[in-house]
Amino acid sequence: MKKVALALSVLLVTAITGCDSGPKQQSAPVQTLSIKGSDTMVHLVSSWTEEFMKTNAAVDISVTGGGSGTGIAALINGTTNICAASRGMKEKEQKEAEANKISPVEIPVARDGIALIVHPENPVNSLTLDQLRLIYTGKVTNWKEVGGADTPILLLSRESSSGTFVFFQEHVLNKEDFSSSARLLPGTSALVQAVAADRGAIAYVGLGFAAEAKGKAKTLGIQGKDQPSPVAPSEETVRSGAYPVSRPLFFYTNGAPKDTAKQFIDFCLSPAGQKIVRETGYVPVS
Repeated sequence: MKKVALALSVLLVTAITGCDSGPKQQSAPVQTLSIKGSDTMVHLVSSWTEEFMKTNAAVDISVTGGGSGTGIAALINGTTNICAASRGMKEKEQKEAEANKISPVEIPVARDGIALIVHPENPVNSLTLDQLRLIYTGKVTNWKEVGGADTPILLLSRESSSGTFVFFQEHVLNKEDFSSSARLLPGTSALVQAVAADRGAIAYVGLGFAAEAKGKAKTLGIQGKDQPSPVAPSEETVRSGAYPVSRPLFFYTNGAPKDTAKQFIDFCLSPAGQKIVRETGYVPVS
């Protein structure tokens, strides 16, 4: 009986000691951040996110694509903290944001060149901007018309919600409509796969994706209106402005970024963040 009583006493003392050990340490609350928009930027934003979370374990970041238009709509509707966009907001979108009491702030975070890719066995190595416009508006339909083989051209394009689609239409097609024969695909990876599978195909993709497509697709040089020769897309030619099909990439926030969104964007614009821009095939802004 004495042994049982002694054991109970030890348990009681242990319990009391545990109660008196002070308040338990509570882990810091998880901060969530949503980034939605440009498919062109998904790889870049995901790379930023992965590196940022290594030193910010209490931050949970979700990254989704869907196109620049989708991201801008999410910002206007208040369903994302940061919109990733490969084009500027349209006047109509600005008015919708104002009506929803959203104040978009535009932040350039990188630059990108839009590369034209074809099947590796296509003998055509370059096109002029005029030839590109004629191809994508359906006025040129066979590769032999631009110095290639007697092969029908298979036009591949992003869907209309894509910022790349909008930029290409405005800056390459001079706002003309795409040919009705153009096949619209939902993502850049699908475009690369389709080009790799068809010798007559042509598609346009972000510079970072063109680098990853080596072996599956060939990148064309593009000759601008006042240029004496074609220019290949690269970091140097995009930064200098020599490559005629290039653009800035943006983040949009509702008002000036603050708290976790500001910390993340500051990281993206830091030397470490801009190093990731270069490593993923885009062009730094700083």
